[in-house]
Amino acid sequence: MIEWVSAKVVCERSDPMQFQIQPDSEIPASKQLFDQIRFAIASRQYPPGHRLPSTRQLAMITGLHRNTISKIYQQLENDGLVESIAGSGIYVKARGHENDNLLGSPLLEQNPEIGRLISQSLASFLAQGLTLEQIRELLLAEIDWRSQCRSQVLVTIPRHDLGAGELMLRELEQSLKIPVQLVAMEDLAQVLANTKSATVVTSRYFISVAEEIAAPFHLRVIPIDIYDYSKELALIKKLPTDSRLGIVSISTGIIKVAEILIHSLRGDVLVMSAQIHETDELRVLARTSQTIISDQASYTLIKNLINEVRSDLIRLPEIICSDNYIGDKSIQLLRRELGLGG
Repeated sequence: MIEWVSAKVVCERSDPMQFQIQPDSEIPASKQLFDQIRFAIASRQYPPGHRLPSTRQLAMITGLHRNTISKIYQQLENDGLVESIAGSGIYVKARGHENDNLLGSPLLEQNPEIGRLISQSLASFLAQGLTLEQIRELLLAEIDWRSQCRSQVLVTIPRHDLGAGELMLRELEQSLKIPVQLVAMEDLAQVLANTKSATVVTSRYFISVAEEIAAPFHLRVIPIDIYDYSKELALIKKLPTDSRLGIVSISTGIIKVAEILIHSLRGDVLVMSAQIHETDELRVLARTSQTIISDQASYTLIKNLINEVRSDLIRLPEIICSDNYIGDKSIQLLRRELGLGG
């Protein structure tokens, strides 16, 4: 593991996150930083193998005490999101076969490197004493197992935020072109007990819990990295002071994280939020917001609502529809893991 991490550090990019703490906020500073780091990991701004800033660096950036930052890192490690390598640092924890270099599935004739990799793998198996027939049997068993897992893909998310699961479900079915089932995490064990084979998919926020539930059934769990919202965050940074910003989503989790991130980034912006079933809140938001950021599932509804109340508006708000909830690299990884190609 140390060798793998060292290899990742060699090509480590500059830190993409600009952590900001609002000292006068009702939200504790440690909570602000903890959620910003979790967001960076979940959106793959901090990908697997990325080394997090040292406690000293974060103390200089945020003004927090190093002991406070150490406690935040300990909580992230307890949640299974990072791991500490003695004498090296804190790294984002990899799951399964995550490796950017493995994404994609070019045909053998289009990439001779694939042929060399196959030859090297066969040579390694043979050197360990396996026969060609044994290697063939093992490979076919692995292919059969993956094919069976592909036949049932389960998206799992805690029941209190099934809205995020619905976003994942829509995008995965559209991208993978195969059936996907949404299961509340509280019901996952019962569903898996009646399942012969499946692939479980969840947000990186909940990967540790999902792995613990799936472990007795010997089923793999693949983490999904969410979109990093770089376009939306850039827009928020440019908003005038005292702007009124509306956030609309079918996910309570997305709204909660968005409110914390925006407040940490811009303490001088008034943030209002609502889910699509909260009719009264949506109408207030539509009438008072100057800018509205919506997920794709809510965009049509909020657009229609604006049209309904436009006669009451002095100025129509700008509506921004976010990109997909799931990051592109996660879609590629999942396609590869399910044998669907890159």
